[in-house]
Amino acid sequence: MEADRVNQQTPKKRRTSQGERTRQSILRVAVDVASVEGLEGLTIGRLAAEIGMSKSGLFVHFGSKEELQLATVDAARAIFVAEVVPPDLGSFKGIVKLWRLCDAYCSYAERKVFRGGCFFAAAAAEFDGRPGPIRDAIATIMKEWLSTLENLVREASELGELFSLFSNVETAQLAFEINALLMGANWALQLHDDQQAFTKARAAIRQRLHSIATSTVAANV
Repeated sequence: MEADRVNQQTPKKRRTSQGERTRQSILRVAVDVASVEGLEGLTIGRLAAEIGMSKSGLFVHFGSKEELQLATVDAARAIFVAEVVPPDLGSFKGIVKLWRLCDAYCSYAERKVFRGGCFFAAAAAEFDGRPGPIRDAIATIMKEWLSTLENLVREASELGELFSLFSNVETAQLAFEINALLMGANWALQLHDDQQAFTKARAAIRQRLHSIATSTVAANV
């Protein structure tokens, strides 16, 4: 009887698994389209034309444009984390860990993991003045990124690797500066095709960290 129940469930599970794989394949195309044309340009019809699927087929997976946009933002976050957070990041500490994360972001943007450059740099600029669930989702992810930078700066400070950071305000300031350099480099690469943009960003971040780092760790950045 138990075996019969398993056999009865297997086709449903198989269909569910296949449907999820199809959904993820669709979303991988969606994030590329949105990174180039914007999330507002990502419609059921536009995506259907891109992947050669009927609109009705897409409606099975996404019931509205907003649902598609939110799913695309979520899929882009998963790709971002996989590409920007190195698997070995946990084996490092403090300023070296912070530097490796910054360097990984530069590499992610240079390699154009998303067809149109950094997905979230583009999405943030597109929705920063548009209240609603899409903006909220993007803002939450960008806040998560800034908090990660702040936490690593704080860790480096607590380890005695940074001379001048003694408050949360100063910690947030350095994280803000690093993020501004990374976002600015993405802008320069995408808008002006500046192929040296992230070389400049790396140099600027390294210089900033060296200016406040203790001599024992400066050589590792």
